[in-house]
Amino acid sequence: MPFPELNLSLGLTDNKGSVFYAGSGEGDVVVRTDSALKKHTISIIISEQEVGTVNLKTFFESSEIPVEIEVPTYQMIVTDDKTNEKEIYKVTRDTFFYKEKTTKKGIWSFFGLKFLAPKNFLFENIPFEPLKEEIEVFDISKFRKLNDEELWYTFQKENQNIQLFAGDINTLKIEKGTSYFIVVDENKGKRFIGDILYREKFLKLTPKVTLSIIKRKKVSKAIETGYNGKTDRVIYI
Repeated sequence: MPFPELNLSLGLTDNKGSVFYAGSGEGDVVVRTDSALKKHTISIIISEQEVGTVNLKTFFESSEIPVEIEVPTYQMIVTDDKTNEKEIYKVTRDTFFYKEKTTKKGIWSFFGLKFLAPKNFLFENIPFEPLKEEIEVFDISKFRKLNDEELWYTFQKENQNIQLFAGDINTLKIEKGTSYFIVVDENKGKRFIGDILYREKFLKLTPKVTLSIIKRKKVSKAIETGYNGKTDRVIYI
């Protein structure tokens, strides 16, 4: 495994005006400086490639509204410009909020037994997509919240709040007005968190972190689900 590039200089001086001056005028003190420690970049790329689905909580206490809905996941690639090691994750790109309940017409409605008619629930999507370019890049290094269980990256675009989240999705409380990219892995986001921490430690200096979002050709405006939360119909913009 390669090590970060260091260009270490050794200086010897009794000149108070020098950056190598060690104090007290002694000329026999050796001072070491990192004169060329290169700062690297971690790159996170959220693609347009759909790779599966995941069930997310709807956070409604009403017994009539599904407690979970099925949403699509997309491929996310993480790498850096030093190791060039690439890891693949799944991430959600859509944030759905409950809008209304509908009742399907059928044989039970014909007999006047509307309470037996199947009910569908419409969840409206607040998508975040590049508007002008096919790929939009954001610097998210300075807006991070990290603990042993969760990692948040926060950024804004045209008065819209966006969160990239890794952690236990069952603890996530979604707020209206915020778009979420939720990292989904087999260990409640810990594989992604460990990956970022490993790269930061290996790259020594706190690296720059960029998030690239690839524009999708087709974006869902809403999904319609049955009571079990399974998607019955996707409505596209």
